Amino acid sequence: MSRVRYEAQWYSLEPEESVLDGLLRQGVPVPHSCKAGVCQSCLMRAAAGAVPEKAQAGLKETLKARNYFLACSCWPEPGAELEVAGGGDELRVPARLESLERLSGGVLRVRLRPQAAFEYRAGQYLTLLRADGLARSYSVASLPREGALELHVRLLPGGAMSGWLSTEARPGDEVRIQGPAGDCFYLPGRPEQPLLLAGAGTGLSPLYGIARDALEQGHTGPIWLFHGAREPRGLYLVEELRALAERHGNFHYRPSVLEGRLGEGVHVGSLDALIRDECPKPVGWRAFLCGNPELVLSLRKKLFLAGLSMKDIHADAFLPSASGPGGAGATPRAPDASR
Repeated sequence: MSRVRYEAQWYSLEPEESVLDGLLRQGVPVPHSCKAGVCQSCLMRAAAGAVPEKAQAGLKETLKARNYFLACSCWPEPGAELEVAGGGDELRVPARLESLERLSGGVLRVRLRPQAAFEYRAGQYLTLLRADGLARSYSVASLPREGALELHVRLLPGGAMSGWLSTEARPGDEVRIQGPAGDCFYLPGRPEQPLLLAGAGTGLSPLYGIARDALEQGHTGPIWLFHGAREPRGLYLVEELRALAERHGNFHYRPSVLEGRLGEGVHVGSLDALIRDECPKPVGWRAFLCGNPELVLSLRKKLFLAGLSMKDIHADAFLPSASGPGGAGATPRAPDASR
């Protein structure tokens, strides 16, 4: 049986139990969200003991060198002892809520301002931590020059973080942020290359940031943004995106719903069918796919078969949430989140 020393106390781990699961089972309130090694909200640093290679998968080399690891992906060898010097508190930046605005019946725009330096790219995601340690991950829709970070939060019945943000949180409330993470963002170069951005629900959040970032950096090739929802009320930022298309001749916005009426400037039918009709031969294009895992996986496969190179397909699937203390209702991004 292996053991982990956390905050001056030793805890035993059951066979094949991760550090995170073992601590949660014994009532230790460790911040976490996805439990899938994606959101990095359960980041810890080892002071002594061997850290399995898998526990550092996806971390920056600078974090690996300092013995940081993901508690949800750490399964120590039988009999091993691991001493944790602390969580990722030193990597978390204080921030203050600036505004809370409904974009639709089911989406809340949250703007917050970091109280220290926080470098990111539009389209990446961060982990938002409440004062009690509750953690959720959300994609960033804003551009660095805008100062305030913009998140699009999906509102779910019983959502821990989304419920707090929509009913209790107020501008001025203090939170912490960690990150950023993820490689779904625009990189300059090949400005003439066509871009295809597609997602559903709050998958629009990173796409909204990526599209504006590309335009501001002088991308000259066509940019197609496809946003899907079940019905018209599930769409949001429609007028903002239509206005963006009017200002930029190379930007094309195509909203789509599964259920609705024709003649409202919104496609009725499946998102992949609309993409196929508008962009039938995307050979040599670059694609960004965000949102529901099933949709992301399906679109990635279909675009590959249509001629896109896998190296030019950037995907950000919002995984299902974990449950338990500090993790109920989230996604690595979470259904609670845009992630």
